[in-house]
This record gives sequence, structure tokens and C-alpha cells, in this order.
Amino acid sequence: MGWLVISVANARIARKVCLTSSDILIIAENFLAAMTVHRVGAEARLDSAMWMNRLVVLKQRVVKSYRHPTLDKSLQTYRIKNEVRLMLEARKAGVSVPIIYSVDLADNRIVMEEIPGMRVKDALESLPSEKAERVCMKIGEIAARLHANDIVHGDLTTSNMLLDDDRIVVIDFSLGSKTSELEDKGVDMHLLEEAFHSAHYKRSELYEAVKDSYVRAYPAGAAVLKKVEEIEKRGRYTRKE
Repeated sequence: MGWLVISVANARIARKVCLTSSDILIIAENFLAAMTVHRVGAEARLDSAMWMNRLVVLKQRVVKSYRHPTLDKSLQTYRIKNEVRLMLEARKAGVSVPIIYSVDLADNRIVMEEIPGMRVKDALESLPSEKAERVCMKIGEIAARLHANDIVHGDLTTSNMLLDDDRIVVIDFSLGSKTSELEDKGVDMHLLEEAFHSAHYKRSELYEAVKDSYVRAYPAGAAVLKKVEEIEKRGRYTRKE
């Protein structure tokens, strides 16, 4: 007799069931066999898998062997909690994010909904001009919603946005923070602008739609964009030095 712990949509359910060690091994093997590598980064590995009859993304934070194990565990736990908290707050603010099904702090793992859409980064290259402009207006509205609720994404680029039909889903809040500082919000918008001038250099004029939408939706938007100008000036000064 053992305990089977199931976490679904942030609700934790514990049931007493008859599980032998062989049963647990079979469950684990079946789960691992169904996994497909999605992306491997410096901080986390993303795998696609079937989990409780759902298509999910399994985000596994990478253990850093060069750090003391106790320090590494503390940092991993903090970062997972922070990412999950920001995702939940973003959802409350009206921003689409993947549904979180399970958080496993012991194994540094988050199980979340897999979004079927493509990256906005890729979509913008092929969308007709009118639709691309509508997408960019939505991006501005999303940034406005996040910043109006003092949520800074930390890596706000079109690579971290998925286009699922007509909705944009924001992913990867691992570098995010909760802050009211205009400087931090300015860095968010600076990163987004840089993405348009690099990844979307052929259609960089679309960023104007992002800015217009952002300022209309966020009362402090103009002040944030003013801060972006300061950040860019500091960057140019540093490069000259």
C-alpha cells in the first residue's frame, strides 16, 4: 500500500492505492518513454510528454554541479516558485499563459500545458501585413497588462510568445520579477524592440504598432518608453567607450 500524489491545475490530491515497487517503475518508465526533447537550454530542459492523458511540456531545471548542493537547491526552489507565481499573476491580469498542472520542488520540475501554436517570432515572418499588425497590437496590450500589474517578464521577446489561433500565449517567466520600477519595465520593452530590429529586421516598422498599443493600454507607458530611450543612450555611450 502506498500514496499516489496527483497535482492537477494547482490542486493537490492524495489517494491511498495499492502500488508495488514494480507498479511505480512501470509508471515511471511509461512516462519517460513518452517524452520527446523539446528544447535544452542553459537553465532548463523542456520535454514534450503525455501526462494523465494530456499533452504537456515538462520543464526540468538543470542542476549546477559547480554550486554547493544546498545553495543550488535553494536557488532552484526559489526560481521555480517565482516563475510559477508570476505565471499565475499574469493569468489573473488577463494574459494567456500555459496552465500549470504540477509543481515538483523535490525534482525541480514544472508540468504545464503544451501550446500547439508556433512562435510569434516565426509567425511574423509569413503573416500578411494586416494580420501581422494586429498581432503586434496584441503584443503591446500584453506588455501593458503585465506592466500595469508590476510584472516584468525579464526576456520579453517574440521567441517567448506562441500564436495559438488568435491568442498569444506568453511563456518562460524564469527571468521575471515583481517590481514597479520603470527601469525594469524599460528593459523589458528595450528587449522587445531589439527583437524587432534583429529577428524581424525586414518588418521592424511593426514595432510602432506595439508601442502605440502599449501606450494606449498602459497609463505609464509613455514614461516607460522614455526610460527605454535612456537605456539606449547608455548603451551607445558604453559602446563608444
